[in-house]
Amino acid sequence: MQATLIRNALVVDAEWTRKADVLIEGSQVAHIATHMDPSLVPEGAKVVDAHGLYLLPGLIDAHTHYHLVSRGTVTCDSFPEGSRLAAFGGVTTVVDFADDDKKGNLAACTEARLKEMEGGMAIDYSLHQGVYAWRKTLGAEMEALAKRGIRALKMFTTYKNIGYLVDDPKELRDVFANAKREEMMVCVHCEDEALLNEIQSTYQGSYNPPAHAVLRPSEVEARGIRTVGMIAHDLGMTLYVVHLSSKKGLEMVRYLRSIGTRVIVETTPTYLFLDRSLLEGADGSLFVMTPPLRDKEDNLALQEALAGGEIQVVATDHCAFTRQQKLSSNDCRTVYPGIPGTEELLPLLHTRFVKEGKITINQLVNLLSTGPAKAFGLAPRKGRVEVGSDADLVLFDPDKAWILSGKSLHSASGYTAYEGWKVEGKAVAVYRRGCLMVEGSEYYGVPGSGHFVPQGKPGQVATILH
Repeated sequence: MQATLIRNALVVDAEWTRKADVLIEGSQVAHIATHMDPSLVPEGAKVVDAHGLYLLPGLIDAHTHYHLVSRGTVTCDSFPEGSRLAAFGGVTTVVDFADDDKKGNLAACTEARLKEMEGGMAIDYSLHQGVYAWRKTLGAEMEALAKRGIRALKMFTTYKNIGYLVDDPKELRDVFANAKREEMMVCVHCEDEALLNEIQSTYQGSYNPPAHAVLRPSEVEARGIRTVGMIAHDLGMTLYVVHLSSKKGLEMVRYLRSIGTRVIVETTPTYLFLDRSLLEGADGSLFVMTPPLRDKEDNLALQEALAGGEIQVVATDHCAFTRQQKLSSNDCRTVYPGIPGTEELLPLLHTRFVKEGKITINQLVNLLSTGPAKAFGLAPRKGRVEVGSDADLVLFDPDKAWILSGKSLHSASGYTAYEGWKVEGKAVAVYRRGCLMVEGSEYYGVPGSGHFVPQGKPGQVATILH
């Protein structure tokens, strides 16, 4: 592989920004220097002048669902398509998802999912492994799973009807206890099943898209967080809350932290910027996701929490269906739930937080790269620009103004929830392990060239206690 020297870049890590030259040799960052010694640069190296550009570590979308088989259909962004749209957004690694077939072998479930991915992924990837049922063999299954390089477990406090819920409190606690013993992290979709059922049993309205927010209110999220949060607290382990969506959920996180519980919070751009009024339009089905969109008050609460350091990871929960798939139903119970988002992640957060002075570019890198790398045990290989780390690098123009549009973005869904939004900042070149993936509007990714990244022990991610 040809060596590449990136010169005159503003190199951004979570801790600092400095002007430097970065030399890529093979798949790794080989040297970083204010002025690169010519004797260190191999003959024939490609030289890239990055004057005026940021050099960011490749982003990690820690919550995606590419080629997800669900409800009798499949999401529209395949592994090659997902890789392509991710790369255009500066994302070089994703943490996707494997189902639990409940046959007593979690490592086999992971292996099956990895076999599906290996021929199509052009960016690197790791997994959350779902756990949907307690069984006596679970401890041994987790031990084997950890040896395979998966230490992130995905659980739900809802969806009993489709078999995702471990609803016995003793069994749920045992799952957490086994995870702690194997030094794994439990990532939970938090919505309280009992309260959902209570609301459903007395509801007499229509089931159009706006009803989704009525049937799954924020109190449901808060109760779900409390249930698993108290288990984590009692066991002295870290809880990872996926896609936090509400002010009430945030307040429950604050309570758990106030009593000493370690909680890593993930949210998404949808819950930061979009509200439930979008469910009321003629195309309201396009915006159905779970948890549902909330009120503007919730958006503002989460924005303030992010700016204040209370949120550690921003991911997307990218789960894309085509317009036709989404609009095939107007009943919120049967609309395919999910929305595209990986490609929009960086420009949205840069525009709404960095450009508006709410956070620094370093804090943005921490939310989108370094933080998830630490949380999922991918550091120091991923999530930073340093000698010896993978050369996952993004040349980012912070002043590039453009408009988000389903026609110009790369998801097969054909739409974006942010249609017409003006943003500032764009990835102009993207490298994955030293290979040029994106340059301008050109894509050079090769399906099957992405690598599985094994997870080490989950790292500590700083949180603010309230």
